[in-house]
Amino acid sequence: MGFSDYMLSDSCRQSAGSELRFDGGQAAPVAVCNPGRLSVAVADGAQARLVLSHGAGCCSTVDVAVGDGASLSIVELFVGGRSTMRIAQGAASRVALTSVVAGDGSAEYRTALDGAQAECDLGCVFLAGDDEHAQVKIRVEHNVADCRSASTVKGVAAGRGEGRFEGMVYVAPDAQRTDARQTSRNLTLGDEARITTLPQLEIYADDVKCSHGATVGQMDSDAVLYMRQRGLSEDAARRLQIEGFVADVVMRCAVEEAGEALLAELNAKLERL
Repeated sequence: MGFSDYMLSDSCRQSAGSELRFDGGQAAPVAVCNPGRLSVAVADGAQARLVLSHGAGCCSTVDVAVGDGASLSIVELFVGGRSTMRIAQGAASRVALTSVVAGDGSAEYRTALDGAQAECDLGCVFLAGDDEHAQVKIRVEHNVADCRSASTVKGVAAGRGEGRFEGMVYVAPDAQRTDARQTSRNLTLGDEARITTLPQLEIYADDVKCSHGATVGQMDSDAVLYMRQRGLSEDAARRLQIEGFVADVVMRCAVEEAGEALLAELNAKLERL
């Protein structure tokens, strides 16, 4: 089932409003296509799941407030368009986000951890084929002590495609015992493909665990040879390796049915690279 089929299925509840409020326990995911300007509020202690899709020409701004002890799972697919999501988290809240930028598109996330024990997990994949430009920007602000964040971004560029990742982890003064990790891993397929990765840390506290890392490389030729020796064609071996490279991010999706649809969309895109 493709992602558009999932969005129209009985597995999720459609919404076209400019405001969403979640007050109770976790129910069916709420799905929004081309959200435009959207405000999302998750009440203290509530649980919610949100699925967003963006098409070509769509420009969106999504503001999210997650109350104390609340949890929110977000799944997002870009087949074009641009979006900025601003997330504010209360104490002991948790946000888990999975997004895929498949082709021309730009996803920007700004997360403020404003309450102690807040946690944020971001997993993003971008794929850029010929003449496509895919971009992911992430800024995570640790504004108080005892918060945790993890950002994992994987990119693939082929042909004359271009990808870009910009990441910033900010740790405020007195935001002690911060635990923040930022990882960027990328593959370029061909001599003309380009990926730029810019992970950064800005730290003003001294009792922290913060790390960042970035790599841009080619496919593992030994692994491709190994698979070819077991009967796969070169194209099939390369595609399998790329699938394995990006699929682990998508498979951590906190909305299982949406994750499966997202993986199907990702695989369809890989066939066109």
